[in-house]
Amino acid sequence: MKQKYKVRIGCGAGFSGDRLEPAVILAEKGDLDYLVLECLAERTIALAQKRKATDPTQGYDPLLERRIESLLPLLKKNKIRLITNMGAANPVAAADKIIGIAKKMGISIKVAAVTGDDVLVHIRGDEIAMETGNPISWSGQLVSANAYLGADAILPALQTGADIIITGRVADPSLFVAPLVHAFGWSLDDADMIAKGTVIGHLMECAGQITGGYFADPITKPVENMSTLGHPFADVYPDGRAMIGKIDGTGGTITLATAKEQLLYEVTNPYQYMTPDVSADFTTVYLEQNGKDRIAVTGGGGSKKPSTLKVSIGYKAGFTGEGEITYAGANALERARLAGETIQQRLNTQFPGLRVDYIGHTSVHPHSLANNYKPYEVRLRVTGKAATADEAAIIGQEVEALYTNGPAGGGGVRKYLNEIIGIVSILIDRNKTTSSVIVKSYEHQTL
Repeated sequence: MKQKYKVRIGCGAGFSGDRLEPAVILAEKGDLDYLVLECLAERTIALAQKRKATDPTQGYDPLLERRIESLLPLLKKNKIRLITNMGAANPVAAADKIIGIAKKMGISIKVAAVTGDDVLVHIRGDEIAMETGNPISWSGQLVSANAYLGADAILPALQTGADIIITGRVADPSLFVAPLVHAFGWSLDDADMIAKGTVIGHLMECAGQITGGYFADPITKPVENMSTLGHPFADVYPDGRAMIGKIDGTGGTITLATAKEQLLYEVTNPYQYMTPDVSADFTTVYLEQNGKDRIAVTGGGGSKKPSTLKVSIGYKAGFTGEGEITYAGANALERARLAGETIQQRLNTQFPGLRVDYIGHTSVHPHSLANNYKPYEVRLRVTGKAATADEAAIIGQEVEALYTNGPAGGGGVRKYLNEIIGIVSILIDRNKTTSSVIVKSYEHQTL
């Protein structure tokens, strides 16, 4: 394959619930080679595994159908290849769904599904939790165990020539590293080049964060036109240099400050940012403002990839019950506190970890100066954990009973009941994973 001079990759989503419009704008106006949709998190895939257990045709991202319907005509028209982890717990079913959408729209398509991240069969129960350093433990049923695969799992899918590559759990930067390796012929053993690709992927993976979304503060870090926030693209060159920008006319901003915040996002050790592809050194990365909404990225090095892969384990951890009620007007805080103390006296024995928050006063900073401030309105929130749904529901019922059982003036009660999916991380020998690619295609027949 002839090496490309430049590759342009856009990031149209940074999490499962991200907005749809920015990806459409990138596909329509971005002159892209690749569009990446990063839509997975630890709890996201555990919840997807729950859906798959109930219905084997489910388990992919809930917004997959809407995203594909809006993007597919543009992807085909502009010859853009889509790479996404929207396959979640069921990439093959996701591929089937995409084929079905293509048939309805009369668009020829080739889809490659990457599998192999599900390692539940390898979990013994005595592995060491990365969060605590102790053996993993849970009282509930295991829901999922998914290893973070790397670029080496995505490359065979790219080599099929598929228009859409859909994966389960892969490391976020790997979604960007794989097309760069494919386009430029980089060796997966060239740690420095893979590290440069990982830097670019890490800067891009959260989409609107680098264009000012999560960065914004109206007082200290103002960002214009947030309602039309654009998502980023990166022009990447064979030597690993990149220029990050966004579509002209979209809202938001790309500056050294937004780029630096994203570079440091979720990085505990900048000298060794570990992915399935490489151990990257972010301390040698150089960022330079190169015009409005343009950041040049150079530098970055690395050492060989780790012998282990991170695995995210999901398990059933009981249920949470929650109730909310608002008190407003004179003595709002005092009445809310009386209600909270009443609930605590009734439920503390049954729910030892019961939490009572006074939203608008001390719900976020319970020991702050807010204790000396008397708000005119307070929303009381009570929440606790239980082993069963019926027991957890008692909390919301007790809050609702405050309507007539006092104190005076409560209103706007809402009750919530949710199953808890606990998450713990471990490391697994990478040789215990075997990825594979399943290709699906549809050829539209014209009359």
